[in-house]
Amino acid sequence: MFELGNSLREARIRQSLDYPQVELATKIRAKYLRALEDEAFEILPSETYVKGFLRSYADFLGLDGQLYVDEYNSRYGSERAHEERSRRARVHQDRGLERKVVLVALAGIAALTALVIAAWKFGGSDTPAVVPRAVKAPKARPALVLRGIGRGTYVEVHRNAATGRLVLAATVGRGDVQRLAGSRFWLDIRRSGGLAVTLNGHPVSLPARKNLRVLVTPTRTALTSG
Repeated sequence: MFELGNSLREARIRQSLDYPQVELATKIRAKYLRALEDEAFEILPSETYVKGFLRSYADFLGLDGQLYVDEYNSRYGSERAHEERSRRARVHQDRGLERKVVLVALAGIAALTALVIAAWKFGGSDTPAVVPRAVKAPKARPALVLRGIGRGTYVEVHRNAATGRLVLAATVGRGDVQRLAGSRFWLDIRRSGGLAVTLNGHPVSLPARKNLRVLVTPTRTALTSG
């Protein structure tokens, strides 16, 4: 057993490298490099990112990348996997609650309609006719919908901005559908051609790039740097 973060930091310092140099060479953002050295793995989007970045960073420093991945698996792998399963379960529970709210609202509308019809049909002839007030159906909540149309697209979704709360980090396969309530999101998409995106029922036109980061709102879709 050895210390993952300290050994990476010592190897970088021995080679007189700073974070911007390593970021440029490995394409790994500096905040993730620092997280690896601090063993703050929860900062990275998913366990897949942790293992990939560990291997790439260690190999770049002339170390055995697979050895670092194996050490991570033995110490943290099962714990991180459990956290990700729990997060996915919470997302499914949120969607189930949304469906229940809609069903209750529709049941209430149906019951009110039945009462109005019964009152009109069986009411006394001397009673003035009661004109029922129009009942408005509940407005659909704004939502971002991701549909898989390719062999698999990894997507990371934050609310409002890149620094906002992470609400989804998953691979969307062909036929998969992810629905997130809200109207403003920041997306990090890998292989964007495999993903169809709508916001509030309207298609979102993604820039023609394989990998991209975009801010999506009801009024615009804009490329961002991170």
